[in-house]
Amino acid sequence: MAKDIDVMITAFRDGFQSAYGARVFTNDFMPAVEAARDAGIRHFEAGGGARYQSLYFYSNEDAFDMMDTFREKAGPDANLQTLARGINVVALDSQPRDVIDLHAKMFKKHGMTTIRNFDALNDVNNLIDSGRSITNHGLNHEVCVTMMALPPGCSGAHDPEFYAKTLDDILAAEIPFTSVCFKDASGTAYPSTIFETVKAARKRLPADTRLVFHTHDTAGTGVICYKAAIEAGIDQIDLSMAPCSGGTCQPDVASMWHALRGSDYRLDLDIEKVMEAEEVFKDCMSDYFMPPEAKAVEPLIPWSPMPGGALTANTQMMRDNGIMDRYPEVIAAMGEVVRLGGFGTSVTPVSQFYFQQAFNNVMFGKWEKFAEGYGKMVLGYFGKTPVPPDADIVKRASEKMGLPPTTESPLEMDEANPNKGLAPAKAKLEEEGLPTTEENIFIAAACGAKGISFLKGEMKTNVRKIEKGTSSSCETVSDSLTVKVGGEKFSVKFEGDQATVNGKSYDISVSEGGDDSTAPSGGGGESTPVTAPMPGVVFEIFKGPGESVEEGETILVLEAMKMEMAIAAPTAGVVAEILVSKGDQVTSGQVLATLG
Repeated sequence: MAKDIDVMITAFRDGFQSAYGARVFTNDFMPAVEAARDAGIRHFEAGGGARYQSLYFYSNEDAFDMMDTFREKAGPDANLQTLARGINVVALDSQPRDVIDLHAKMFKKHGMTTIRNFDALNDVNNLIDSGRSITNHGLNHEVCVTMMALPPGCSGAHDPEFYAKTLDDILAAEIPFTSVCFKDASGTAYPSTIFETVKAARKRLPADTRLVFHTHDTAGTGVICYKAAIEAGIDQIDLSMAPCSGGTCQPDVASMWHALRGSDYRLDLDIEKVMEAEEVFKDCMSDYFMPPEAKAVEPLIPWSPMPGGALTANTQMMRDNGIMDRYPEVIAAMGEVVRLGGFGTSVTPVSQFYFQQAFNNVMFGKWEKFAEGYGKMVLGYFGKTPVPPDADIVKRASEKMGLPPTTESPLEMDEANPNKGLAPAKAKLEEEGLPTTEENIFIAAACGAKGISFLKGEMKTNVRKIEKGTSSSCETVSDSLTVKVGGEKFSVKFEGDQATVNGKSYDISVSEGGDDSTAPSGGGGESTPVTAPMPGVVFEIFKGPGESVEEGETILVLEAMKMEMAIAAPTAGVVAEILVSKGDQVTSGQVLATLG
C-alpha cells in the first residue's frame, strides 16, 4: 500500500509571487479557486508574504478583502495558510510586539487557518514572539527552518548540522508550533542535504510531528528534491498548478504525481480533477504577462541563489524602470554579495537585500553604495547572521551609512523606537482623517506611506497584462519622457489629449506633415539641473519653487527596486522649478528640478 503524501497548493500565493511578481487581481483568479475546491483540494496558500503588500502597492486592492473572498470561495473547511516573516510579519522591515500581535489577530479574523512563520537569518529569537501570538489567536503555527545551498567554495552554515542546530534552538526556546517546515525559497538545497536534514528532524521530534518541505524549481531540481524529502519521512510537500508552476514556482502537481508513479508513495489528490482545475486556472490567467524568466531553469542559481518569489518581482521592477538589460549583470553579482554577507538565507527580506546590493554594485560601482537592508543586516540590525559577515564589508557599511555595528535585539530596538508600532500608525490615520479600524492601523503600520496613500485612494494600479480594454487591465508603459531639443531638456508627460511640459499644460494633437511650432522655452537665465541618477518613481517631494536649499539637502526622493534614493541639491540655491509630481515614473538623466 503506497503512503499518501499531503499537498498544499501554492498557486494562488507563491505561484503569483513567483510568476507575476505578486501582481494579480483578486476577481480574476477566484474561478480557479472554486475549481480547485471542486477538485477536492482543501489546503491552499492564500496570502501573506509579498501577496500582502503587493495588493496595496500594485493591485490597488485590500488584502483583507482578498482573504475574506478566498475563504468564501474555498469553503468553510479549507485550511487557508499564509506566510509571515517572524518579527517582520508581512512587512520588509522589523516590527514591535504590538504590530506582531495585531498581525495574527487580523489574519485570524479574516479567515486564515495556519501561518507559516520563518526568519531569514534562522535567528530563533526572531520567531519567539510571533510564534506565541499566532498560537494565542487560535491559528496553527508552522515554524520554519530556512534553507539554501551556499555558493560553491563556501562553508560554515546551511548544512544538515546547521539545520539540526536551528531546530534544537527552536525547541529550547519553547516556541509553540503545530508543524515544522523546511523552506528552500531559492530551490538550491541539494537532495543529500535535504534527506539528512529531514532524517535528523525525525530523530529530534515526536513521531507524530507534521513535517513539511517547500522548494522551487528554479534550478530544475524541484522534483528530485521533493523525492529526497519524501524518502526521508516528510508528510507534506508544496506543489503548484499551471500556469504558475515549474521554473521559479513550485513543481506542478502533475509533474510530481508522474515522478511518484510506481513508487511507495502517492499524492493524496484526484489527479484528473486537479488537471481539470488547471485548465480553468490557465483560462483565468490567459491575459497576464508571463515573464520568460519565470518559466526558465536558471543554471546560475546555485551560484547566485535568487528565490523564485523574488526573481520575477525584481525583473518586473527592472522592466518598469527600463533597465531589464542590466539583469544578467545583477544576478551574476549576487554571488559575491551572498559570500560576504553572513549567509542569511536567500528568502524575503534577505533575498531582496542581496538583490538590491548586487544592483547597487552594478549601477554605482562595487560597494560604493550600500542598500539600506543589506548594510543594516551585516551591521546586526536584523539579528545574528549564521556566520559573521566579512569584516571589511562591515567596516565599509558602517562608514558609508554612518551606523555602528550592533548586537542589540532588533525587537527591543523596535520597542524603543517611537516611530514604530500601533500608536504612530493610528496617529497618522487621524492626521489624514481616515478611520482608525484595526485593519487600517495594521495597513498603516505594515505598509507605511504607501498604505496611507492606498487608504486615501491615491495609489496607482500597476499590473502587467497582455491585452487592454477590460476593467481590470492596466498598461504599465511609462507616459513620462525626457525630450532634448537644442541642448535643452524637457520633461514631458502625456495624459489623453494634453501634455505637461516642464510643469505646464498644453493641448496636443497628432497630424501628418511638419509643424513650425517650437517647443516651450525653459526660460532664460542660468539654472542648475537636478537629474535622476537612475530610473524610478517619485516617492516624496520635500522642496517647492522659491524655497532655498543648501548643497546636499534633499529635494525629493525616488523609489527604485524597493529602495528609496534621496535626490540632493548639487549646489546651494533656490528651487526654480519642480518638473515632476509624486508618483511619476522618471528615466535616468531626466531633469527633476532646476535651481536658480
